[in-house]
Amino acid sequence: MAGRVEGKVALITGGASGIGRGCAERLAAEGAVCVITDVQDAKGAEAVAAIKAAGGKCEYLHHDVTDEPAWESVIAHLRARHGRLDILVNNAGIAIPGSVIEMSLADWRKQTAVNLDGVFLGVKHSLPLMRASGDGGSIINMSSVAGLKGSATLGGYCATKGGVRLFTKSVAMECAGAGDKVRVNSVHPGIIETPIWLSIFNPTNPGANAPPDLDAMSTMAVPLGVKGYPEDIANGVLWLASDESRYVTGAELVIDGGLTVR
Repeated sequence: MAGRVEGKVALITGGASGIGRGCAERLAAEGAVCVITDVQDAKGAEAVAAIKAAGGKCEYLHHDVTDEPAWESVIAHLRARHGRLDILVNNAGIAIPGSVIEMSLADWRKQTAVNLDGVFLGVKHSLPLMRASGDGGSIINMSSVAGLKGSATLGGYCATKGGVRLFTKSVAMECAGAGDKVRVNSVHPGIIETPIWLSIFNPTNPGANAPPDLDAMSTMAVPLGVKGYPEDIANGVLWLASDESRYVTGAELVIDGGLTVR
């Protein structure tokens, strides 16, 4: 099946690398006009070039998701250039590990600003443009398996991703009550090969500077025995973005190889 989001306009935050880039590539391949935003300008340019080389439509904007005026500017650009917004993928996120008694308040607030405030601002400023067309739309907030279960030394990250999960459900009910045809869902990746693991403590080799061995972690913890890739998450995002999921809102799509049910 091709053209599953043909003609739709999609905004993907944190789209320069990892899951965000995977989502942009998949949505563009299925016909969406993608606007990716990030603070990694060089990687953003690379992502746009790759998507265009594959025949997709894409552009990049520098964007700090913690900055409300920046959100206003991004939405104004979308309104002026594209006239609508059909898909929002609130993907930008960071992980700052550490014991709760050692984590600084500054790091706690930094993580909350990106992972939770950024999602709030995205919904707040995107929803009016999404509603304006009268066609509805799909908001997809990237949470994590860490938003479903606790993890030692990731208390701050778990708090933000758990917040995204319930914020998503609340906004889904608000949109349903308004009758605006906007669906709001969260996605919960498990062990996925992305750059964020470079910032997470390696539990198999304390004190090491090298990133964790995701293959070894997956063999030990994931029932399917393997790690995931950005395209695995992007496939789920594509389904939520498309009209195939027209009857799905307030849901949490867990893509983790069975990690959370073990």
